[in-house]
Amino acid sequence: MSLVSNLFLLFVAVSVLVYYIVPHKFQWLVLLCFSYIYYLAGGVRYVGFILFSTLVTWGIALAVEKAEAGGSHKSARNFLVLGLILNFGMLGVVKYTNFMIENLNALFHMNLRGMEILLPLGISFYTFQSSGYLLDVYWKRCDAERNPVKYALFVSFFPQILQGPIGRYSRLAHQLYEPHKFEGKNITRGFERILWGFFKKMILADWAAVFVDAIFDNPDQYSGLAIFGVLFYTVQLYADFSGGMDVVIGIASMFGIELDENFKRPFFSISITDFWHRWHITLGTWMKDYVFYPVTLSKWMGKFGKWGKKVFGKKTGRTLPICLANLIVFFVVGVWHGAAWKYIVYGMYNGIIIAFSGLMAEHYRNWKKKFNITGKENWYHVFMIIRTFILVNISWFFDRADTVGQAFHMMKLSVTKFAPSQLLLIPAGKEGTAFTPYALAILAVGCIILFIVSVLQERGMKIRESLAGLSLPITVAIYFCLLASIGFFGSTAVARGFIYAQF
Repeated sequence: MSLVSNLFLLFVAVSVLVYYIVPHKFQWLVLLCFSYIYYLAGGVRYVGFILFSTLVTWGIALAVEKAEAGGSHKSARNFLVLGLILNFGMLGVVKYTNFMIENLNALFHMNLRGMEILLPLGISFYTFQSSGYLLDVYWKRCDAERNPVKYALFVSFFPQILQGPIGRYSRLAHQLYEPHKFEGKNITRGFERILWGFFKKMILADWAAVFVDAIFDNPDQYSGLAIFGVLFYTVQLYADFSGGMDVVIGIASMFGIELDENFKRPFFSISITDFWHRWHITLGTWMKDYVFYPVTLSKWMGKFGKWGKKVFGKKTGRTLPICLANLIVFFVVGVWHGAAWKYIVYGMYNGIIIAFSGLMAEHYRNWKKKFNITGKENWYHVFMIIRTFILVNISWFFDRADTVGQAFHMMKLSVTKFAPSQLLLIPAGKEGTAFTPYALAILAVGCIILFIVSVLQERGMKIRESLAGLSLPITVAIYFCLLASIGFFGSTAVARGFIYAQF
């Protein structure tokens, strides 16, 4: 059930209506029922996986808490390890078994047959969310939930189940369980956010995808468009994922529930580190809290740091553990994105840049002093944004290409061949190439609108609050224009799901 389908909109409308009609004490049960109805609509066979993850993490969290209360920290740690092995083990089996078989066949010239394994909807997201809960209970950041039915809602809340954001129990659970009175402003704010998400998805992402697919699927036919392919993919990926987040957060707002933001204008970043503080924020903070910090504070990392200080000196020795931890984090990020070497290279590319920047930090500061650069100059800020944008776009080659080899081939084409006129040879929509100039114009105007809105937000303007202060006729006119633009200019080339729903 796509987030932009009429059926889904009807589903949301009915769920909101029922949610506010029933007695307040039953509202969380309504959310649970609709969450499982939504998940069942994606396939009955997937439900066993989410139930397994839910019951394992719920039961073991109680065991961890009980062991800690009894003074047995070792038993609590053993329970934790068991829970993480079971939860991530399920994810590993369904997502990476065939990848391992392919690599064993290639490495040892074997002929093992791949397995037909289901890839359950949203498994990466609810596995990380439930594992984070288990770790929070172990670290005493939250109490274990006694009611398994309530906990099931935390794992399965339907707006976020397919593509996040990855929630934290301490921030999300009480919002799911507590009653909410009907407030018109929540409906209005939710509607605004959903509408903006539809604009990004249907006008920008889906039209950009037409050109991305043509260029990346036929790199030799459109050999002069490689650089355009990755730029269009930047538009597609950002508009698709952030647009999906707008829809998800908007739906949750209608229930009076505030989900964590997942994007903060990432293309205004001044470094790759800054980019990951603004892009897929909940994944980044999950990795920081549950991978980066535990790794950097581990005993073996402490020994590594001491060794680094002896060999490379105190300054470099202090930095090496952080660099290694970043490499580990982004290896996990790459693996999380998918079972393919291109995703691992994508993750390691980001990790290497961040690690190298950490090692070179002092040298950068010295160079800036030498050239009298304070870092506050406008030209320098713009330079850093452009530099980061280029580095990010290089990473997208690995994310979008079918293989690592094709990614490098596309990179080569992007600097050796340039033929913008080939864009007009790409068919757009049912009318083919006759509509291509109009599709490009729609994309250009949409990007300009998105850029203006992003600049205003980056400068601190609260656009939604400004809209709330306008008169009703003007507000209605703005809504009508957005709806009309989606209806008139939204991509009709092909019905597309959200990219991150596959994870």
